[in-house]
Formats: sequence, C-alpha cells, structure tokens
Amino acid sequence: MSSATVESTRPSSPRAGAARPFALVVEDEAALVELISYNLEKDGYEVGVAMDGEEALMQIEERQPDIVILDWMLPRLPGIEVCRRLRSRSTTRNLPIIMLTAKSEEADRIRGLDTGADD
Repeated sequence: MSSATVESTRPSSPRAGAARPFALVVEDEAALVELISYNLEKDGYEVGVAMDGEEALMQIEERQPDIVILDWMLPRLPGIEVCRRLRSRSTTRNLPIIMLTAKSEEADRIRGLDTGADD
C-alpha cells in the first residue's frame, strides 16, 4: 500500500463519538485479509471484507466505503472489472481504490491505473 494514498484518507484525529472511516477489503486470501484489516484498524478504520468481486459490488451498494483495497485476481468477478464498474458509476466514480496484485509486469500496473485504480 502506498503511504501517500493511505495518508490522504486517514482520519486526521479520532474524535470522541465520531464515526470511523470505513474501508472495504476485497481479498480472497484469509491471511492477507487479516494482515490488511489489522493495519487499517490500527490506523482508525472500521473494516469490512468481501471475498469476491460480486460480493464487493453488493456491499458497496449497501454501504459505500471511504476507501477500497481491491485484489486484482478474485473469484467470480476480477478486481479489474470491479474497478471498472465502480468508476463507471457516478456515486463511486471518486471512491479511492488501491489495487493489490501479484502481477509484476509494468503493463499490468499501467492497466490497473488506466482502469481507475488510484494506486
């Protein structure tokens, strides 16, 4: 995760009684979900989890997060398609999206950014 992106969405200071920002982690590997969730919670986020792309879109319809941490390779609907759909909707067009991927080719990174990922 890029510290600059997280910094820009991190709460400036927790206020008593203030709602915490909500992060949706879209990842199908339990160990990664646990690691990412732990770090986000430590930084003051409330964390939701979706295990596949279709579940992520349904959850976002129900409650729009402040940021999405999105795996590229997901069951049922790939993260790149989830990103594309979120960017095509007026309600989620500006939603911060950080994509995670094991893909190391520069062309894949460019494709993710071109699709609308912020990092």
